[in-house]
Amino acid sequence: MEMYFDVVVVGAGHAGCEAATACATLGAKTCLITMDMNKIAQMSCNPAVGGIAKGQIVREIDALGGHMGEVTDRTAIQFRMLNRSKGPAMWSPRAQCDRGKFIWAWREILENTPNLSIWQDQVKELLVEDKRVTGVVTYLDVTFKARCVVITTGTFLDGLMHIGKTKLPGGRCAEPPSLHLTESITRHGITAGRMKTGTPVRINGTSVHFDEMTIQPGDSDFHKFSYMGETRSLPQLPCWITYTNKQVHERLRASLNDSPLYNGQIQSIGPRYCPSIETKLVTFADKEEHQLFLEPEGTNTNEYYLNGFSSSLPIEAQLEALKMIPAFRDLQVYRPGYAIEYNYFDPTQLTHSLESKNVDGLFMAGQVNGTTGYEEAAGQGIVAGINAALKCAGSEPFTMKRDESYIGVLIDDLVTKGVDEPYRMFTSRAEYRILLRQDDADARLTEKSYKLGLATQERFKHWEKKKKTIEEIEKFCRGFSIKSSYINEGLKALGSTELQRGCKLIDLVSRPGLTLNNLSNMIPMLKQKLDMISDRREEITEAAEIRIKYSGYIARERELADKMIRLENIKIKGKFDYNALQSLSTEARQKLTRINPETMAQASRIPGVSPSDINVLLVLMKR
Repeated sequence: MEMYFDVVVVGAGHAGCEAATACATLGAKTCLITMDMNKIAQMSCNPAVGGIAKGQIVREIDALGGHMGEVTDRTAIQFRMLNRSKGPAMWSPRAQCDRGKFIWAWREILENTPNLSIWQDQVKELLVEDKRVTGVVTYLDVTFKARCVVITTGTFLDGLMHIGKTKLPGGRCAEPPSLHLTESITRHGITAGRMKTGTPVRINGTSVHFDEMTIQPGDSDFHKFSYMGETRSLPQLPCWITYTNKQVHERLRASLNDSPLYNGQIQSIGPRYCPSIETKLVTFADKEEHQLFLEPEGTNTNEYYLNGFSSSLPIEAQLEALKMIPAFRDLQVYRPGYAIEYNYFDPTQLTHSLESKNVDGLFMAGQVNGTTGYEEAAGQGIVAGINAALKCAGSEPFTMKRDESYIGVLIDDLVTKGVDEPYRMFTSRAEYRILLRQDDADARLTEKSYKLGLATQERFKHWEKKKKTIEEIEKFCRGFSIKSSYINEGLKALGSTELQRGCKLIDLVSRPGLTLNNLSNMIPMLKQKLDMISDRREEITEAAEIRIKYSGYIARERELADKMIRLENIKIKGKFDYNALQSLSTEARQKLTRINPETMAQASRIPGVSPSDINVLLVLMKR
């Protein structure tokens, strides 16, 4: 049996769902192949979306017209804006989600997306002719002919799970691995490697003494992920905090010899920033306790996720140690934690569009590129999906620079620097993070996406209205004069320095501790201006206020970014035989030949390529 599509997406995780809907929305006839339609967009580890820098990625996906933010809002059971004590460049949204409802919200979107078909099966072979992809073959011996294929198989490629000395083949608990596909990809010159991740025990909440834990409620304000849609509708639930102790550590240490991480059973590299409990004991041997978060899995279940206790230790070691925590003394669990090893492909073999340099029409996104996290996967997925559809239409690729989005930073890091451990996004990875705030993703990306045809007209008009309102508020603040005698009493009450002479309202808004809202209580004309905002007043007011308060920092960073763009505009791909340039260092010649960067700026970010090497290339370009 044969089927014919423009694009086939292999795997319906977070990357695959975004890739498939983006392809189909842009007009490509698309098929999404998944081994289990009831596990679409499964949250394999913690039932949460967002977090430090990850939340910014989700807002960017939403601004582009993707669906992760919308699904998260629909299924959120707790929302928090992290890092509010820091500047807005560091603010990051995060939500606990109802795991089951998240799956069905995504499935509803997929089943109602025009041009998109879903097929339940496993892919075993990639079809390639003359270095160009032509389709895939499944375990059911169905051949899917396609002009482009997007691989988003997550942790399933030759997946192997570890619990103590027990090893089980699988891509996730109780789900089989994907066999043979790796070999059918690597035979075309694509390099594969091995990585590891893990997940914690799942706990029966009826056995927990919640009164002996610290409650952690969520936020109840206007913040959410999607720039469109309604506010959170599900009941909002708390998380809970507890700690390990000396007794717990002693019991765990007694079983380290049985840990796959330390007895040689696992050779691959795990995520540095999400370590297992046994790694914490070894790395931070002097610490007598580690914080744990007990997080609800949904509104209609007693299942809880124990964040901070990822483990591959034997089952008895995990359970006996946990019962030494007072709140868990009567603990019952649904299943233990485990580690999983899986295959990934070297991402430096991809272009910025996430297309393979070896096989034309082959795209890759998600953990197969060496990343970790739902958000990083989804961000890659929407870019790979967009570009697969554009390739089918004969259009130029869509890419984002490092000053345009965290997704742009993520992809540039992957294809330029590669990975030697699972890649996780942090705000520190972005040199222009003041430009990449969670509040302005729509300002950066919605118009671009609308021109592509992905963002809807409704979304674009929504953004245009918001943009106009923000500009009107800024203009009002720049032009409105304040007399000291009029405002000083109110400033004193707010603990702000009194004015010696009159000033413009924008000068007051720029002060720490003063906001458009508290100033509006003293300035009737400002209150009247804000009251005229008919939709999303809090969101728009916050966005305007951030732009005013941080305008100097934003302008300075924009200037730095523009200087780097000059290097981005110097195209060097195909201009040099790097091996013949003896004026370059040996390492630079090797790295530049292997990665073959598109621009001078990309070359400058390759580890091992020094500023002097870049100067040599600049001189040669002038010649």
